[in-house]
Amino acid sequence: MSDVPSDGPEGAPTDRPLKRGWTTGTCAAGAAKAAFAALVTGAFPDPVEVELPGGARPAFALAVQDLGPDSAMAGIVKDAGDDPDVTHGALVRATVRRGATGAGVTFRAGEGVGTVTRPGLPIPPGEPAINPVPRRMIAAGIAEVARAAGVAADADVEISIADGARLALKTLNPRLGIVGGLSVLGTTGIVVPYSCAAWIHSIHRGIDVARAMGLDHVAGATGNASEQAVQKLHGLDEVALIDMGDFVGGMLKYVRAHPVAKVTVAGGVAKMTKLGQGFLDLHSKRGRADMAALATLVSGAGAGADLAARIGAAHMVAEAFQIARVAGFPLGDCVAQAAWTTAARALGRADVALEIVVFDRDGTLMGRAPFAPAQA
Repeated sequence: MSDVPSDGPEGAPTDRPLKRGWTTGTCAAGAAKAAFAALVTGAFPDPVEVELPGGARPAFALAVQDLGPDSAMAGIVKDAGDDPDVTHGALVRATVRRGATGAGVTFRAGEGVGTVTRPGLPIPPGEPAINPVPRRMIAAGIAEVARAAGVAADADVEISIADGARLALKTLNPRLGIVGGLSVLGTTGIVVPYSCAAWIHSIHRGIDVARAMGLDHVAGATGNASEQAVQKLHGLDEVALIDMGDFVGGMLKYVRAHPVAKVTVAGGVAKMTKLGQGFLDLHSKRGRADMAALATLVSGAGAGADLAARIGAAHMVAEAFQIARVAGFPLGDCVAQAAWTTAARALGRADVALEIVVFDRDGTLMGRAPFAPAQA
């Protein structure tokens, strides 16, 4: 359940400290606490304090508020700091009504908040996509108000996010089976800029959903072209496709702890070359592929000195692949096998079969290391 942006961490500002932000869960907790306070006292606390899981108590101004005879609504505009979060600037609202005696806090999905439809996520199917930590933060805020007012902490809480249904289309929620809107997220309450925590969280949830649905094969891809190509290659259900991006290490380490019978890692020629050279984070900021190392690889695989030298002198991996193709040398298979060794070391499970497939930009299969027990 994640609000992964459509763009990645490239372009992060570097001339000043990056500003941290607040999760949707923190905003929802503040809005719910303020609304419940107004419901039981007749007044909105503004600003409203929220206790984070780590104990800090930031305060938030209310952007909207409305008190009716049987309900109260408060809203907070999310500030994600310098993180490229699709929900930055979104209005997170909580509408609170008195709950049945002894029922505690119940949750509803308002406009723009999704509903879980598939097993494997932290919240069961049929429930609003409000994650466990935000639920606890909301309940804690309501309990705090209830103690001070001398009333029961029974409340019906409906969370909504303005324009959430449209924003959710930019996230991985549809693939995870979260329909109708965004997820209310957060584990610490704080957004760390460019940490990519939400993306890695979505990788984990994608694997959880695939396992819960009984799938025995998942495929992590570095991009759209390789994802479409590997889906066609194996005839995979969409649920089996993991939008791994550059985080091959994050995916493999999670599979190591939550195994699936078969795992395919799919990517373009440059990304898989970097994986073969030992990178588990394939982002460009981690460095470029080493062309001299690529020349050494092909030399060790039987290429002549002239071909190895020309590959080593190539400016880009794609150029090296073109040189190898003209020479009739299976560079893709060499790269795939080297990538398999790196990936198998990270996965480290003999009961999981690992495959590497290498594609060009057009989705043409350029190399393959077939399924084998992932014990390097």
